[in-house]
Amino acid sequence: MLEISNLACSRGDHRLFSGLSFSLYPGQIMQIQGANGSGKTSLLRTLCGFITPDEGKIAWCGEDVRTLAEDYYAQMMYLGHLNAIKDELSALENLMISAGMSGVQLSESDAILALRRMGLKGRERLPTKVLSQGQRRRVSLARLLVSDAKLWILDEPLAALDVGAVAMIGDLIGEHLAQQGMVIFTTHQPLTVDGIEMRSLMLS
Repeated sequence: MLEISNLACSRGDHRLFSGLSFSLYPGQIMQIQGANGSGKTSLLRTLCGFITPDEGKIAWCGEDVRTLAEDYYAQMMYLGHLNAIKDELSALENLMISAGMSGVQLSESDAILALRRMGLKGRERLPTKVLSQGQRRRVSLARLLVSDAKLWILDEPLAALDVGAVAMIGDLIGEHLAQQGMVIFTTHQPLTVDGIEMRSLMLS
């Protein structure tokens, strides 16, 4: 379980949010909503430990994440709105390197299966610089298929994806939740996960 208590965060002299409290349990999904500049990305990055909050506490299974450190990070997968892939490497190389950096032992055959599920069959060994923006996003999202993390924190995961790919991501998230995973995300596009109640948090 993820518990947020009285969280506050600023950007420079501007307070983005304060007094923010919520809990997320296994099998639940929450969408962070708000206007541009309201602090959605800052909140996600704070939950990941990339930004130190001004006030408040983030707890994982009852323990402060600052105390848990690597034990928390091993249970969390963050995908930012940027793809974080290297243009000169292939889709396969990017996926295997990112998995290795996350401590995941990934075979080449399993990496290829993940990329093919993402609709990249025949493009696994191409340099990512020759792929479309939607295909590059699929390379980044393939990390979800090979991760053991319980908590997915996703910033605009649907960016550059077509309707079919959006539906596929909805199915993938549904599978994760069915296995008692948790998801927190932002998006400007509609996302439906069959059979799941979508919780929302509005930042003003």
